[in-house]
Amino acid sequence: MAAETIEILDLDGVNRALTRITHEILEKNAGVEDLLLIGIRTGGAYLATQLQKRINEIEGTTVSLGIVDVTMYRDDLESRNNLEVGHSSIHVPVTNKKIVLVDDVLYTGRTIRAALEAVVALGRPQNIQLAILVDRGHRELPIRPDYIGRNIPTAQNEQIKVDFDAQNVPQAVHLLRT
Repeated sequence: MAAETIEILDLDGVNRALTRITHEILEKNAGVEDLLLIGIRTGGAYLATQLQKRINEIEGTTVSLGIVDVTMYRDDLESRNNLEVGHSSIHVPVTNKKIVLVDDVLYTGRTIRAALEAVVALGRPQNIQLAILVDRGHRELPIRPDYIGRNIPTAQNEQIKVDFDAQNVPQAVHLLRT
């Protein structure tokens, strides 16, 4: 049986979701003072860059951006073969910052837990918020996003895939059924 692919968000839908998330971040944080976007490698890092661009367009200022690799903080590292360890790139102190963690798809919450550990290992933020393009449910940990592009309830055997172009700009979101 062949896998079925269903487009959930097209390019316009992705752009509307990111624009809405941007406005919600700015509203909740009353602007950009002490704001730091941290994208979870790789999809979250690409989306954080898009949010940074939108914030710059709206506010006329560039908010700090970091990238975190959570590989070494995963709780399933021993069961995953050949995970490539990337590098984190956060060039500003996290202490007393309002951090917005960004990822493309939220599923069990385990990647977010690992990202929280990685960030807190660098200092004590004022707060940590979570921005997600797609929340597909099935949480195993008490993780709840503050900003959601789209809720897409899925079955365990389904997957969500965010498609990026060669410049790492999100193009569409697909549901894959096997």
